Amino acid sequence: MGANNRKGFARMTFNEKSSLLEGKEKNKKVLSRNGLRFGLITVITSFFVFLLGARPSLFGLDRSPVIGFIQIAVLLVGLAGMCVGGYICIKTIWRGKQLSIAADIGMRLVATGFVVTVFSGMADVFGVGSHPLPSVPYFGGWQSRGVEIGEIIIAFGFLLMIPFKSKNKSEKVEALDGKVKID
Repeated sequence: MGANNRKGFARMTFNEKSSLLEGKEKNKKVLSRNGLRFGLITVITSFFVFLLGARPSLFGLDRSPVIGFIQIAVLLVGLAGMCVGGYICIKTIWRGKQLSIAADIGMRLVATGFVVTVFSGMADVFGVGSHPLPSVPYFGGWQSRGVEIGEIIIAFGFLLMIPFKSKNKSEKVEALDGKVKID
């Protein structure tokens, strides 16, 4: 570091400050790349868990002609992982900037869609489905429609969370002393 002015304090030169700032920017890029990787790995892994619940025959694990409670639970756990991984990816793409109102609404739609999916998928377990709990709960037509509607809501929420840029960056409006200046 630079020359000492006082005992125990060091003065940084301009080059040392700029190298520290460059190191922070590189660290931010590495963190965002790692966050994106983690999110994508979470999405892909959760997709396979989702497939295991939706179509266990793809993995040679189909033991029942109907989709039962365990399959529905595994499907929902996979969907939850995909929602969390997708959220991590989208949040990483924003790079620490403040989310827009559309992105906030999208985040809430993802959560709402997942709640719709959980309550539709587990309707029999909650006692509001077509096959309440004393009988064997299985995935019926109404439940599948509810899960599909929840998934559509989740997809729409993720679309709203994507950071879109404006078409014209050259037009900037600034308020200066009550006057509006257009560049």
